[in-house]
Amino acid sequence: MSATPRLAQLDALRGIAALAVVLFHYTTRYDQLFGHVQAPWLSFPRGYVGVNLFFMISGFVIFMTLERTARPMDFVVSRFSRLYPAYWGAILLTFALTHAIGLPGKTVGWEALLVNTTMLQGFFGVPHVDGVYWTLEIELLFYGWALLSFRLGGAAGLRNFLFGALALRLVYAAAHAWAGVELPWLGQRWLLLPHIAWFALGVAIYRLSREDAGSVRDRALALSAIAVLGVADGWHWAALAAVFFVVLHGAARGRWTWLEHRALLWLGTISYTLYLLHENIGWAVLRRLEAAGVEVHVAIALTMALSAALAHGLTRWVEQPAMRWIRDRYRARGPRSEAAAARG
Repeated sequence: MSATPRLAQLDALRGIAALAVVLFHYTTRYDQLFGHVQAPWLSFPRGYVGVNLFFMISGFVIFMTLERTARPMDFVVSRFSRLYPAYWGAILLTFALTHAIGLPGKTVGWEALLVNTTMLQGFFGVPHVDGVYWTLEIELLFYGWALLSFRLGGAAGLRNFLFGALALRLVYAAAHAWAGVELPWLGQRWLLLPHIAWFALGVAIYRLSREDAGSVRDRALALSAIAVLGVADGWHWAALAAVFFVVLHGAARGRWTWLEHRALLWLGTISYTLYLLHENIGWAVLRRLEAAGVEVHVAIALTMALSAALAHGLTRWVEQPAMRWIRDRYRARGPRSEAAAARG
């Protein structure tokens, strides 16, 4: 199995997930917050599930990166170079354009902008420059737990952490359902309990997609994650997770060659920057276009085109060159593992 089609198909799925979130925000969510001049004929009220697919892909990629990592700093540099340069570009663009165009109730001040540069603003109660950034905090926490548990116990250590978090998720759900008791919210937040099953599925898929096809414990992890989602969140979520599992596992094995279409691969390439840029900038542009009398579907199409163009520019001129520069400078310091240069 070649790594290239596998990663290409995963990237395409990430692009489709980003597009689903964009369509949700420009149709359903925009209508809830601001109100379209007329209701779009097609809405995407479930497009937010693209975030769940993002989390699964993150679980896959993070385990793959950790397996190829010889030193903790290799992993840190890999993740930092992947996340932060594009993020800094996105917050500056979003801050500037939303202030210039106007978006009532969604803009923040300079102080919040400065705190946002850390990507940790949510932990300090500081508003996000763009609301979609809440998922980045979740990602950072997962990276931290994954690195710690992997360094302490390897693959088994990370898997044991995930099993433990899934079990704790059931404890929280049982306490709420059977005793009406809300256990400490901080425990849920810091241990990622509402989202941990999706990351666990991604980890299991990576293990099960390798040539050795993983182990019984990896299959148990996948089944446990789906079962926990069913018990804690509802069986419709378990069904969605099962569908995502099949799709992502097939992509990880390189089975979905249709995902390698040039348009989908491009969408996958810009998926991160598109996600970072689309919401507040898009809403501000939509408000202006519809206020100017532009027909709603044309306004949505134009806004999507603008968001994609901005994402393409940010990817090409900021994300990719900055990622290469950081990783090249790090490798130049001496022999390192391949993980510092791994894509993801």
